[in-house]
Amino acid sequence: MNIKFQDGEYDISKEVAEGIIIDYTKEGKVIRIEILDASKRMPKGSIKDITVGIPVGAR
Repeated sequence: MNIKFQDGEYDISKEVAEGIIIDYTKEGKVIRIEILDASKRMPKGSIKDITVGIPVGAR
């Protein structure tokens, strides 16, 4: 599973937990989060039910 927050190239890639990788810009902003084998980490059906709330005014 890839969760992309913004376009651009990352400068730093860190594995923060086994199979969870966060890509950062050199300014420290998160570009993307990758979760390896997400379907094995979550019960079937729960991935399709994920919702994301974005605060008003956020870009």
